[in-house]
Amino acid sequence: MSLRINHNTSSLNSLRNVIQNSNAQSKTMEKLSSGLKINRGADGPAQLQISENLRAQTAGLSQAIDNSETAVSLMQTAEAALDEVNRALVQARQVAVHAGNEGTNDPSMLAADQEEINNILEQIDRIASSTQYGHNNLLDGSRSGNGVATGDHLEFLSAGTEAHSSKPGGYGIIIQRAASRAVHSGSVALNQAIIDSGEQITISEGGRTVNFLTKKGTTVEQTLNDLSVAIKDAGLNIDVIRPYPPQTNSTAPQILTFRHKEFGKEHTFQVASNTSGLVSNRSNVPFLVENGVDVVGEIGGEQTIGRGQVLMGAPGAKTTEGIKVSYTGETAPPGGFAGTLTFSQNSLTFQVGANPHQFSEFSLSSMKTNDLGRGEKNDSGFKSLREISVMNSDKAQDAMRIIDKAIQDVTSNRGELGAFQRNNLESNLNYLRIAHENAVSSESVIRDADIAEEMAKFTRDQIMVEASTSMLAQANQNSMTVLKLLQ
Repeated sequence: MSLRINHNTSSLNSLRNVIQNSNAQSKTMEKLSSGLKINRGADGPAQLQISENLRAQTAGLSQAIDNSETAVSLMQTAEAALDEVNRALVQARQVAVHAGNEGTNDPSMLAADQEEINNILEQIDRIASSTQYGHNNLLDGSRSGNGVATGDHLEFLSAGTEAHSSKPGGYGIIIQRAASRAVHSGSVALNQAIIDSGEQITISEGGRTVNFLTKKGTTVEQTLNDLSVAIKDAGLNIDVIRPYPPQTNSTAPQILTFRHKEFGKEHTFQVASNTSGLVSNRSNVPFLVENGVDVVGEIGGEQTIGRGQVLMGAPGAKTTEGIKVSYTGETAPPGGFAGTLTFSQNSLTFQVGANPHQFSEFSLSSMKTNDLGRGEKNDSGFKSLREISVMNSDKAQDAMRIIDKAIQDVTSNRGELGAFQRNNLESNLNYLRIAHENAVSSESVIRDADIAEEMAKFTRDQIMVEASTSMLAQANQNSMTVLKLLQ
């Protein structure tokens, strides 16, 4: 065995092992103290990148859960307000039913009923204007798609969340064909002889039928009046078209013309008569009147669907999907251009996911009395809930129709709101909680330290540090044997 004193190789070897074991013990101690097996990029570069992405996803999912729960709270606030509007409308309907009891009501009673109706309408407008979540108004119409149509016979009706705001100049509206109604005229005029013979006229529409029998000695004019009343009492959506100005001679023969009240290809009716040509082509054989047609046109140059007089942006349209406008003209305008629609999309947007474009939108329609009960035809000319009056029996009857339409409007909105809350928000919450749990679990697998395993390594490293330190001391002692040779 050779002995050297300039270089103690055994000591250097032991020192290297001491350093390695000490470093390993430090890393294990760091993992045990932090609970993480990856504390820096050097511990696992690929695992660090994956786990940081998972951390970002976890944080996003956690915030999306909070967002969805907040959105549910907003929906419940709107639902509570709509419930109060429903209660008010039910109360208004009760008052209108009372006002319709003309046989017992005097003018002071009707005035009191009208005053109560006015108070109820003010209550509904107050709810619509003051319902807020934070500083966001919910029921005043500001949180939906709003539009203004410019042009003869044009009116903006509504829009969903899919429609986009129009650019300066608005969406051009082209009408290629106006809507029409089912209409039928006889070829033989109703005269006194036909009336006196006891003519039977049968009209069927929407599952309802009128069998009208003329009375001998009744004039043509009175017979037409009686026929109109019979049709109205039976609830048929049919008008008897009379000459204008009215005939001055009540006995003059008149051609019978019937027209459906509703526009579009969905509506038709049947007619029959004893006399061939009076209303049906053949005696006692029902004649099915040709249906009307739906409006045809474009909104913003995109495809639409026509239903009656309503033109709606077709599903899949790039910018105008769901926009509804009505065109009430009897014919298409020259050149087809009917006007423009300036549209602004203000629907509520909820970020319900952890990633871009994971959001849901919802429109809260206006619950103001000017916007409820619209489109319900009535003899009093009420255009909306705001205009109803119960100052006589006829107006009270029409007020009931308008209130019923307003109740339908409110309950329809409540149904849409409830469906959105349950099917979009609450269902999404269940998914988010599961996704959050799995993302946390995935990060834990990659980044969290196994304490039992790390403790076993720490014990081993601690023993190795002590052993290598002891061997370093022994290696340093080996050089001392050279002194014995020198002595």
